[in-house]
Amino acid sequence: MNARGFSLIELMIVVAVVAILSAVAIPSYRDYTIRAQLIEATNALSDTRVRMEQFYADNRTYGAGACGIAMPVLERFTLACATTAAGQGYTITADGNTTVAGFRFSIDQANTRSTLAWGASWGAVPATGATRWLIRKG
Repeated sequence: MNARGFSLIELMIVVAVVAILSAVAIPSYRDYTIRAQLIEATNALSDTRVRMEQFYADNRTYGAGACGIAMPVLERFTLACATTAAGQGYTITADGNTTVAGFRFSIDQANTRSTLAWGASWGAVPATGATRWLIRKG
């Protein structure tokens, strides 16, 4: 008589292989989805900078005490703007919430893009974050 089916050893090997693949795939997928969500902030900062420059061209100031334009409302980020005392400079920051909590990007009137902070699971922000937006680990 020929037995059909799987032995317990074969089943345990399959479970072990699936566990190893899951241990690699799940963190990679999580980082991939976070990277996709970070684009919301970088696009909004770039767009808001253009709108600030249009405001400056019309008014010869970025605003007195507060930025001259309204900040857009985003799903995963909160934008904030601060101007210099004379209204001749500004810094716009995007602070992450929900799934991108801990991420913080900025841009100023000189188009200096900075990564001020990122998620704790990504480690420390590299030195290159002072001059560009980082949306990928390593």
